[in-house]
Amino acid sequence: MKILVVEDDVTLGEQVVAGLEQNGWVAEHSIDGIDALYRATSEPWDAIVLDLGLPKLDGITVLKGIREENVNCPVVILSARNELTQRVDGLNAGADDYLTKPFQMVELVARVRAQLRRATGNVSPVIQAGDLSLDTRTSKVTWQDNVVDLTALEFKVLSYLMHNTDKVISRTELVEHIYKQDFDRDSNTIEVFIGRIRRKIGNDVIKTVRGLGYRINAS
Repeated sequence: MKILVVEDDVTLGEQVVAGLEQNGWVAEHSIDGIDALYRATSEPWDAIVLDLGLPKLDGITVLKGIREENVNCPVVILSARNELTQRVDGLNAGADDYLTKPFQMVELVARVRAQLRRATGNVSPVIQAGDLSLDTRTSKVTWQDNVVDLTALEFKVLSYLMHNTDKVISRTELVEHIYKQDFDRDSNTIEVFIGRIRRKIGNDVIKTVRGLGYRINAS
């Protein structure tokens, strides 16, 4: 899952990116409103963490611009502004959640995790697909009650497919959601990761849809 962090405080932004990546997500950092609006509307994201007090373009304007461009991914606002009217304005502009500074990283992670689940239609923190399960709180994957040992990239591939059960996901979409923008992307490596995962959970869980991509059925 790929998350855009919009925060003009470079140190805080880098800390948020590191905290999100420690939970198995891909996170990228934007430091001003103009860059954030461009990136949010020109690249695919699974969630956006958005500060309101941004240079060049304020966060509420960025948020409204994102929604006007039909970007529907969850947006969690981070802001030092704790007034009721500010929170209401943010939610009315299209935010899904609001967290005031200072905050604990564990709470931000929990809020982002909850929004990612809801956005993909998963109410429970444990995503189940037959005998395969993914605990989004601990990143633990089990197959037939046995813990599956995955590399970081294998986990990212499987997690994205699990969050989107019953949907056909193309190799291009997987590449866009498991790598940073500046990474040397190669969609052919997805086949390698899929092959490795299949060796650990069996060949029948991840279905190949010829010419389109891959799918994990919910049941």
